[in-house]
Amino acid sequence: MSNKSIIQTDSAPEAIGTYSQAVKAGDTVYLSGQIPLDPATMEVVTGDFADKTRRVFDNLKAVCEAAGGRLQDIVKLNIYMTDLANFATVNEVMATYFQEPYPARAAIGVAALPKGVPVEMDAVMVIS
Repeated sequence: MSNKSIIQTDSAPEAIGTYSQAVKAGDTVYLSGQIPLDPATMEVVTGDFADKTRRVFDNLKAVCEAAGGRLQDIVKLNIYMTDLANFATVNEVMATYFQEPYPARAAIGVAALPKGVPVEMDAVMVIS
């Protein structure tokens, strides 16, 4: 695919495996999963679930901006949590990062996530 480009920014955690932070194909950007890693230290941030969720959104925001977009350009957001009891907290934090119209979204309960974190998110963004 000739219109495919890799998105990389030092403002978000570097990929910890065989993947890219995001891939842009045409006007669509596929953002890889982000966990609550501090991009400067590559360590999981301290604090409560809300603090970790904010770090994930900050990481997604950095990748969106590196691709020439913004969080509001996300059309599909997937949220993975090890405890769905944190669903209300995700909604509260998300409301500080997004305005209506909100992206389509899924919240998925999982048994475990990388580095033992409680939350991970990936997204699809469309920019023009």
